[in-house]
Amino acid sequence: MIVQFIKIIDQLNEWIGRTVSWLTLALVVLVCIDVLRRYFFEQTDAWIMELQWHFFALIFLFGAGYTLKHDQHVRVDLFYDRFSLRDKALINLVGGIVLLLPFCLMIIYVSYAYMTQSFLISERSADPGGMSYRFLIKGSIAVSMIFLLLQAVSMIARNWMTYNSTE
Repeated sequence: MIVQFIKIIDQLNEWIGRTVSWLTLALVVLVCIDVLRRYFFEQTDAWIMELQWHFFALIFLFGAGYTLKHDQHVRVDLFYDRFSLRDKALINLVGGIVLLLPFCLMIIYVSYAYMTQSFLISERSADPGGMSYRFLIKGSIAVSMIFLLLQAVSMIARNWMTYNSTE
């Protein structure tokens, strides 16, 4: 049952990561259009700049679970590379339980309130011509952290099994 859970979460974050990676191409195209408009026609719009920020935020936020799944997250590998498989599993277990799970839960809790407040006041961009529905980008923080939390649980379960199987 645990192996099936790990497989489902890994597949979910793999799909999310591959899907959100296309936003990188969209972001590059959007930046090029903005630069061309700015330098050749001396015009730009607030919504284009904000959309660039939103795409970057979505790439970063929804890519977090994918990055964790592929073990490409930031880590100080000064000693880690020399550790045994069992010691690495123990470090990942402790780090996941003590640091990553509480971090995800805290961000979900705080960002949900942040998004709810934004929705209740119908927050929109402060810039003239900026984007409406600011609560959508704020809500993506909580949603992406849920996916990261699920991937963290998957990682913890995988490392638990590794730690116990290499005794």
